Amino acid sequence: MENCAETKEKPKILILATVSGGYAGADSVGQLHSDYPINTYILPVKCPSMFSSDFYIRAFKRGIDAILIMYSGTDCPYKGGPEQTAKMINETYPAMKENGIDTRRLKLTAICTVCTKPFIKEVNQMDQLLESIGYVKDEIEAGPAPQTVAA
Repeated sequence: MENCAETKEKPKILILATVSGGYAGADSVGQLHSDYPINTYILPVKCPSMFSSDFYIRAFKRGIDAILIMYSGTDCPYKGGPEQTAKMINETYPAMKENGIDTRRLKLTAICTVCTKPFIKEVNQMDQLLESIGYVKDEIEAGPAPQTVAA
């Protein structure tokens, strides 16, 4: 496995941030001129439930090393959005395992409009995790871990 510290390019973190929650929190971090890893890409979304589990698998296969879904849950404009998002993430974890992708690469977290410290904490924690586990492409190339059968 390639050591992330030895390469110029850091693993990529995609943040799906709800416009009225997580994205507003990211904006607050920017207004404070706070630092967070430069390998972070923030995509404002209305509700993360609009993404299927296939979206996450395709994103990993295309080189996104981690995905943080940031929203407070109650800020979703769609009825049932928070429950659908949680369901979709729970359905994505088995698909990640089937593709040999560490499930820690996908995280749903609550970030509100004024949650600057939690925003920075989540991004830094994911960045540190990626420094230790490396690039998703290496996991995908290695394939899923062999299943052990109990006798």
